Amino acid sequence: QVQLVESGGGLVQAGGSLRLSCAASGFTFRINTMAWYRQAPGNERELVAAIQSGGSTSYADSVKGRFTISRDNAKNRAYLQMNSLKPEDTAVYYCNTPPHLRLWGQGTQVTVSS
Repeated sequence: QVQLVESGGGLVQAGGSLRLSCAASGFTFRINTMAWYRQAPGNERELVAAIQSGGSTSYADSVKGRFTISRDNAKNRAYLQMNSLKPEDTAVYYCNTPPHLRLWGQGTQVTVSS
């Protein structure tokens, strides 16, 4: 049974940092691209960052230089280090496996106060 469980969100002031974690199970983690998405109220879900099985990374322009995606294949986990957070980063953050998306997890709420 495929599971994606996100954690690590919270309330932080602008300029602060958070580290999100995604625990994956039920599929062969190491061969899949892992990605973080976010959805703010009233907005479409958007791709924030992705890391391929070989370690290549890509980022949305809005987070380049501030967010870092990483993975630990031994632990079946993906991470998103978020620095210099801005109020516009406020959203529910999800992980998944593009391009073949699996059942979405519950996400983790990130709220950045100004």
